[in-house]
Amino acid sequence: MKTRTLGSGPAALTVSAQGLGCMGMSEFYGSADEGEATATIHRALDLGITFLDTADMYGPFTNERLVGKAVSGRRDDVQLATKFGVMRDEATGAWLGISGRPEYVAAACDASLQRLGVDVIDLYYQHRVDPTLPIEDTVGAMAELVTAGKVRHIGLSEASAATIRRAHAVHPVTAVQTEYSLWERGVESANLPAMRELGIGLVAYSPLGRGFLTGRFTSAADVAAPSDFRANDPRFGGANFEPNAALVRGVEELAAGKGVTAGQVALAWVLAQGGDVVPIPGTKRRGYLEQNAAADEVELSSADLATLAELLPVGAASGDRYADMSAVDR
Repeated sequence: MKTRTLGSGPAALTVSAQGLGCMGMSEFYGSADEGEATATIHRALDLGITFLDTADMYGPFTNERLVGKAVSGRRDDVQLATKFGVMRDEATGAWLGISGRPEYVAAACDASLQRLGVDVIDLYYQHRVDPTLPIEDTVGAMAELVTAGKVRHIGLSEASAATIRRAHAVHPVTAVQTEYSLWERGVESANLPAMRELGIGLVAYSPLGRGFLTGRFTSAADVAAPSDFRANDPRFGGANFEPNAALVRGVEELAAGKGVTAGQVALAWVLAQGGDVVPIPGTKRRGYLEQNAAADEVELSSADLATLAELLPVGAASGDRYADMSAVDR
């Protein structure tokens, strides 16, 4: 697996060109299998995918433990990224709101370090921006974690261009994580230009459109399980499903002509958007992981990219990317 650099100057962090999103190993995408999840992480490391993404709220609070246990004894081989800011009740899983209060930042970091079983977090994100607090207060607290040696680099997730600029003025931001894929390109309008001006990398989550861009969903019924949050995803249901499936069929045709899968084309497209973009496709199975890793070798020609631009122009997807967009800082 090739490598890429997020951030610039002292804030630069070298990671594998693809990361591994670990969220679904514990929650949100149906039933969990810790044994297979651990084997998937081990296989990722063997393939050179060393940039692992988790968060305290995944589980809640169980995904960090799973990741920490899986990388025990191989800490020097990985770049660990985790997040704080979305509060949940550990016993019930209930959502308790968003916090960027400095005292919460410090306590959340200590708890994540303990669950991961490590002394330092490579990349620590604010998961969602706290609308009740100046971003400068939160980033100031994150900067203190860097000074204390508990965190090496800081990041934001789903933050607006204005927020990114204000945060970066307090402490260098290494990366911003947001959804980015063939059918979700909102980051290109304001955020990505600001990030490139400031030398901040983009970590693209859901680069496969939560699996839709792989072509494996034939109807909305395929994600009807109540434990799969896609059952309530606007793009997977109702009148939106068929128009979105038609978009994917075009990608499948292009992929078939290249002898690869639609998912591999979708990942190759994200990788082609610049050396400062790192996709973190999530999976909890080794088979899908290996398919994703092979996208690192897929070459898209200028003609391929032009075809994809025609098939999926900006804004082509039907439906919002979340049922509730209120937590996204815009």
